[in-house]
Amino acid sequence: MHRQPLLDQLTAYAAAHPEEADTVTPFTDFVAAEPQCFERSLEKGHITGSAWIVDAAGEKVLLTHHRKLDCWLQLGGHADGDPDVQAVALKEAQEESGIQEFQRIGQGIFDLDIHPIPARGEIPEHLHYDVRYVLQVTGATDYVVSEESHDLRWVPLDEVCHLTRDPSMLRMVGKWRAQLQLQ
Repeated sequence: MHRQPLLDQLTAYAAAHPEEADTVTPFTDFVAAEPQCFERSLEKGHITGSAWIVDAAGEKVLLTHHRKLDCWLQLGGHADGDPDVQAVALKEAQEESGIQEFQRIGQGIFDLDIHPIPARGEIPEHLHYDVRYVLQVTGATDYVVSEESHDLRWVPLDEVCHLTRDPSMLRMVGKWRAQLQLQ
């Protein structure tokens, strides 16, 4: 089954983060129940892959001021049928930043989030089941702002809260700080 690798990652994430059962359980149930979960055409919701991109020192994160949603977020996008969500996150990071050289940090999922996307044109309101991985830049940190963004910015961890109050963004800041302390 093409969903099994993601289901395996979700099982490992659930074991490592029992405090997030309110998110992990419905996320896992959705993937298990929806053979088309990786397709944008699944109107009730679909899988997206995102990258929490950090600089070489791990002290700054690259954020996008998303054009359609008009808020600061991590980079990422639709799976569009690709069940390798980690590859989706990497592809989106490269396309949306112009940066090509990354290394993956950690062995599994960094964070999960389920969030509503407002209706836009003929596309009804739906849910994004977002799988997030940490990518660290290994080369130049110069970026190019894509058509999907108003702006990109390297943001010190302590300043993320000045750009967004989104609980999932602040949760990732906390998780990354905790991970830095373990290194």
